[in-house]
Amino acid sequence: MKLSGNSILVTGGGTGIGLGLATGFVDRGNRVLIAGRKRETLEQAAAAHPGLEILAADVTDPDSIARLAAQAKEILPDLNVLINNAGMMQTENLRDPAAAAAALATAEAIVATNLVGPIRLTLALLPQLMAQAEAAVVNVTSGLGFLPLAQTPTYCATKAALHSWSQSLRWQLRASPVKVHEIAPPYVRTGLTGARQAADPRAMALEDYVAETFAALEADPDAPEILVERVLPLREAERRGGYDELFAQFNTMMETAGHDA
Repeated sequence: MKLSGNSILVTGGGTGIGLGLATGFVDRGNRVLIAGRKRETLEQAAAAHPGLEILAADVTDPDSIARLAAQAKEILPDLNVLINNAGMMQTENLRDPAAAAAALATAEAIVATNLVGPIRLTLALLPQLMAQAEAAVVNVTSGLGFLPLAQTPTYCATKAALHSWSQSLRWQLRASPVKVHEIAPPYVRTGLTGARQAADPRAMALEDYVAETFAALEADPDAPEILVERVLPLREAERRGGYDELFAQFNTMMETAGHDA
């Protein structure tokens, strides 16, 4: 994808990686519309980062997605890039039968946010994107889609599914003007799981992650996957061999550390 001269919609763009990508694209000469559930958060982001435009939307609600797609095309008639970044991550205790109903509700909410939402929005905007000379769909997945953290099983499963769906979408659109890219972050210092992650020194600093991501895009704008160095051990875990041992080591380490992200 080209890095300037685009009209871009970023879901989950009010905070974290979404906001980092949005502001990075504004700085590179793009028009950027950010969407999210909380208008107040979006307004704060726009006030702090001039150039951003905002729309409130809930990617778990089919009607809200339809409105978002229609409004985005009105605001950005030449909309040519969709970044599916909105995400939800929660720990889940699958061992407690008494909490089964709550666990199911959590899992359904994660699937609706992380997987069904991006699919719905992509399909809603695909005719618009196909009509552009150059266009892109960018799906934000996770290194945990390749080496799952067992404490967050549904989150990891949705990111693995979105990776697979991105591959199929890329293949089906290979002869079209629409390129399909996947951004798979490592553990980044954001509020995805709350204040603890946002302040965790073991997480990659958000500004460093965004800078390295744009450096990777600038080095290879056509790369199907945009990966920073820190996520490679997760992305390549199965390729390198010894996956089962690595999975056990990784999850034992995270449980010992009391990690919830």
